[in-house]
Amino acid sequence: MHKRVMETDPPTPAEDLMIAVERLVRYVRRSAVTGGLSTAASSALSRLGREGPQRLTELARAENVSQPNMTQLVTRMERAGLVRRTADHSDGRGVLVEATDDGLDVFRRRRAERADALHRLIEDLTEPEQRAVRVALPALARVIDDRHSRS
Repeated sequence: MHKRVMETDPPTPAEDLMIAVERLVRYVRRSAVTGGLSTAASSALSRLGREGPQRLTELARAENVSQPNMTQLVTRMERAGLVRRTADHSDGRGVLVEATDDGLDVFRRRRAERADALHRLIEDLTEPEQRAVRVALPALARVIDDRHSRS
């Protein structure tokens, strides 16, 4: 019978962190229920809410999906009134995808639901654990941003 490495070898600190982050992300994502969005729709709407209008090709690349898949997703979100396509004034042939007011409302409400879920988790930590989270997570985010800006 085939045994997985994780069953026989003790996890490394990086593996422990990876497992914790995966569980945290799943927990926080499940807490956002407004709009009943799929993970893909939620992610695309969040990107548009944070970064503003984008070309469909840019959005597909940023979300790591094919352009045909993003086109289908945007069409479904457009039918739901969450996004709209507008002319790209910098390129008359181009089209931008932007969140509608309803889409931005859903984005903000989902973000608040996720923040509330995270807040409840942090409240259950001891004070030293809370301090560690407040230091470690922004530090990891900074390193990610630094690596992203170098690439």
